[in-house]
Amino acid sequence: MSSPPPPQAKRPYNSPARRRRVAETRDRIVTAGAALVREFTSWDWDGLTFRAVAERADVSERTVYRHFPTERQLHDAVMARLEDEAGITYDDVELGTIAEVTGRLIASLRRFAVEQTVRTPQSPAFLGADERRRAALLHAVQAEAPDLTDVQQRIAAGLLDTVWSPATYERLASAWGLDDDVAFGAIEWMISGVVSAVRSGDIAAAEPSVTKGRAERRAAGP
Repeated sequence: MSSPPPPQAKRPYNSPARRRRVAETRDRIVTAGAALVREFTSWDWDGLTFRAVAERADVSERTVYRHFPTERQLHDAVMARLEDEAGITYDDVELGTIAEVTGRLIASLRRFAVEQTVRTPQSPAFLGADERRRAALLHAVQAEAPDLTDVQQRIAAGLLDTVWSPATYERLASAWGLDDDVAFGAIEWMISGVVSAVRSGDIAAAEPSVTKGRAERRAAGP
């Protein structure tokens, strides 16, 4: 009795060619999402839906869903693409580079069709980017001035966050009618002032005495 023929080797499902096609499709979807966002007239991303992205990318909604199971994941991917295109990264932010990163952020705003950006966007993707920015700023302050109290470090990081916010830029440019370059120059000046105060320790004066008193009482215990 002859033995059965050996089974034929199956083609690997996760082949290099398939991985390349998957990566290309994902990139196509994210590119389509970024293109849509640039056409929005507000920072409301409710229009960045599976259907809208699928139509722009010329793929099925099911295909978009396979790559991004939730709209939050889709929005996060588009936000990451926009940050990457603008050269914005929060991984290595230091006090000395904050003005440079802020400049790239503001420059990226000019590429959008939004009518005004003063209102803080509430999309989860924006909130996620805001969390990363705040964490990076606090880390930069802590690395530069570890001897400051926790409150003082948060005051410094909070001031830097407020200064480099798109809302600050828009307030100067729109409400006060300043030229774009003048508005950014003013922001650079404010950032340098906060950075200098952190490095010199003068930022400690920004902590109200009542807050210091409470902190001292907590440290002393009952």
